[in-house]
Amino acid sequence: MENTSGQGSAALVPPEIDRWNWGAFLLNWIWGIGNNTFIALLMFVPLVNVVMAFVLGAKGSTWAWRNKRWESIDQFKQIQKKWAVWSLIIYALLVALFVGLFFLISALLKNSDAYQLGLTKLQANPEAMAVLGPPISTGMVQGSIQTSGPTGSANISFSVKGQSARGTLYLDAKKDLGQWKANRIELEIDGRQSRIDLNR
Repeated sequence: MENTSGQGSAALVPPEIDRWNWGAFLLNWIWGIGNNTFIALLMFVPLVNVVMAFVLGAKGSTWAWRNKRWESIDQFKQIQKKWAVWSLIIYALLVALFVGLFFLISALLKNSDAYQLGLTKLQANPEAMAVLGPPISTGMVQGSIQTSGPTGSANISFSVKGQSARGTLYLDAKKDLGQWKANRIELEIDGRQSRIDLNR
């Protein structure tokens, strides 16, 4: 079959390459620049970009064949395969990065003075410890902590688990003159309607 690549809309697209293109779908505008398919830049248009990713996946191979000169069908398939592999690698790295950031932030929150205040209050409350049943373990911390020198505020929560029950600790605290104080700190036990006030 004659090599018609790079001849624009008049180019005849070989059936063996007229298929879904993962590189175009996942890397869209980056793939578009690399394959002379600049319609992929529509990915920067709001709302259009939602549909455009799927259009590129479906039509990407056809457009790339028509818009760029290729040595052969085999070369085209090899290059597009590389785009697909690299797109999967990049997405895997991005997922790993976000997961790593999530665990890093959670670890930083667990090392905070606000978290330690909540844990100390929990362990010092006889009612809470009796209901949960020691030893106590805690889960990931959620919420936010903001500090500025000797002042700050914290609104966090974390799961707690004991031998007899499990629940969630909620803490609203403020830092003033370098000291953290709990405005409100409550323990919600799973299956119970009322919360335990750990400030009492």
